[in-house]
Amino acid sequence: MKVILLEELRGKGREGDVVDVARGFAVNFLFPRKLAVEATAGNLKQLEARSGNIGKREEARRSEAEATAAQIEGKKVVIEAKAGAGGGRLFGSVTTAMIAEAVASQLGLDVDRRRMDVHGHIKTAGEHPVTVTVHHDVKAELIVKVVPIGAIAEEIVAAAATEAAPVAESEGEDLAEATSAVDESVADEPAGESAE
Repeated sequence: MKVILLEELRGKGREGDVVDVARGFAVNFLFPRKLAVEATAGNLKQLEARSGNIGKREEARRSEAEATAAQIEGKKVVIEAKAGAGGGRLFGSVTTAMIAEAVASQLGLDVDRRRMDVHGHIKTAGEHPVTVTVHHDVKAELIVKVVPIGAIAEEIVAAAATEAAPVAESEGEDLAEATSAVDESVADEPAGESAE
């Protein structure tokens, strides 16, 4: 049965495409959800009249998708997961739902979990590339860093310690310089004037 898609349908086509589908799929799924209409002569004529509007909407979606892809490309998100004793092998695996939630919380972007390709299963700690299909032909690469639970807190403490050490050393140097300057000024004063 030939139908005209009213929205993009993954694996079938884009808005305005005329596709051939099984009758049961059209009657039981596409038509009730208003995802498609039957490709009658009248509907095909309406499609020709609306083709300009469909093209403009598609262009707007594509430019929005390219902007989102630019925000995702090369970024890194961190996910905590339960790991074994060595901290390398995970109990279970990192799911696309977990990645989508991390992207939303850490990058502030809403990404469909069904449009992520994790290239297999993520079952070990470390960095893993994930391909996100933002639009049917716009993709972005994202790095997912998986760490054992508690490792993020350890990284924060270590980072804070390395930042605090140079500050303490420089304060110590400033104090030593100030002390030597006071000692020099006291040594320059005559003994009689200091008694007054």
